[in-house]
Amino acid sequence: MYCRNCGKEVSEQAVICIGCGAPPANGRKFCQNCGVETDPIAEFCVKCGAALARGAAAGLGGRKSKLAAGLLGIFLGWLGIHRFYLGYTGIAVAQLVLGLAGFFTCGITTIAASIWGLVEGIMILTGSISKDAQGLPLAD
Repeated sequence: MYCRNCGKEVSEQAVICIGCGAPPANGRKFCQNCGVETDPIAEFCVKCGAALARGAAAGLGGRKSKLAAGLLGIFLGWLGIHRFYLGYTGIAVAQLVLGLAGFFTCGITTIAASIWGLVEGIMILTGSISKDAQGLPLAD
């Protein structure tokens, strides 16, 4: 078995890949059967023909809405909600902390986080940000 995130060989019982630290079935970049790099939205491996294991999000359609992400960025961007929605947890936490720090900075950091979220919301709606954290294209 191979890690879907980094392509390194892992044991069948592995909970975490030693190569990348991610759960082996959570990625979308490599075939779990032969380890060849795959298209993130592919259903089958082009080399070995194996059905690619899909994450929990794929069962729900897999792709995030561009409209939802953009509107979340415009209206709640100062909280990083749009980044949480797209799976970018690190950036989302930074925006959340910056937004909430406004309680201690008389709102200055909240204004900065709001502008940041507004700009990203517009970038999502215009297609400048077109993929989620898993590398899947956003649905129109």
